Amino acid sequence: MATTDQTSPAAPIVLLVESGADVPAAVRQDLGIEVVPMHVTLAGETFDDGSVPCARMLATCAETGAVPTTSGCTPHDFTVAFDRIHAERPDAQILHLAYSAATTCSYESALTAAEGRDYVTSVDVKSVTCAQYLLVSEVARFLAANPGATVGEAADLARDLSGRIRLGFIPGDLAFLRAGGRLSNAAYVGAHLLRIKPTIEMIDGRLVATKKHRGSMARACRAFLDDFLSKEDLDRSRLAFVYSHGLSDGIRADAEARVREAGFREVEWVETGCVIASHSGPGSFGAAAIAEH
Repeated sequence: MATTDQTSPAAPIVLLVESGADVPAAVRQDLGIEVVPMHVTLAGETFDDGSVPCARMLATCAETGAVPTTSGCTPHDFTVAFDRIHAERPDAQILHLAYSAATTCSYESALTAAEGRDYVTSVDVKSVTCAQYLLVSEVARFLAANPGATVGEAADLARDLSGRIRLGFIPGDLAFLRAGGRLSNAAYVGAHLLRIKPTIEMIDGRLVATKKHRGSMARACRAFLDDFLSKEDLDRSRLAFVYSHGLSDGIRADAEARVREAGFREVEWVETGCVIASHSGPGSFGAAAIAEH
């Protein structure tokens, strides 16, 4: 089985995440972050996340009424990734910063594929989408600034950040959450009739509905963001928004103005891939930031 603390300062470190981290392509290239695809099934066909534009998938959903389902990375997916990276960079340590193990099988799949590979370390960072992206990019920046850092030090930083990352979102269409098994049919019917939009938060690696908002999406997003910014001290250096295709430009502009006014210096917008959109639906909105120590 893979070790969890490598100490050779000479070994370069390759960061690896699942596609559900929604790391933008330009950032992957700039920071050297590797991605293993998760999987989406729609209308009887399964495809790799990232191989189909999210807007096209959502258009198919609108046209057919079908709702997608998802599955995590398999041991084979990780075996292919580990073999490729090791062949390209045999001196490198691979640090897999895993999509929340409470929500999918990917972390366990990685551990299975890593058996007998002393160059692989996996850490469950208990995050998904833009929160996982925020974490892995922070670790990548740390490694760029500290080229002598060990994989153990990078893994320790990831563990620290995983306890301080805050993520919440407003789904765009509750039918997608219901199809993914994260909302009961009774809860869906009641919310639909009452125009309720729940806040979904990542708490200890699990997605939990914490608050309910009535009214328009714009009103719900404002209420969510006000709560997100006020309930604890957040590091104002970075904030990542996440959205799925269909969110209005007006909501985006209002949200960015609010967090800029609140003092956030680096604000990024991350568009969901197909896996996250399969659960959030079109027009979803969320935010991730790091709590102060």
